[in-house]
Amino acid sequence: MEQKTARLTVLIDPDKKKAFETLCAQQDVTPSQVVRRLIREYLAAHGVSYTPGGEDGARAR
Repeated sequence: MEQKTARLTVLIDPDKKKAFETLCAQQDVTPSQVVRRLIREYLAAHGVSYTPGGEDGARAR
């Protein structure tokens, strides 16, 4: 996992949030773990590489 962290605030419908949290609990993962995985997959799908903790953040390949 990355050593440094930053907060990402997401506004979501309360019912959707509850359903998401329930599913995560059933799968024994935290919502944060799922969101981090989705972000990594999204970046990879769009050809964006990044260096965790790097100076310049994300950059296109």
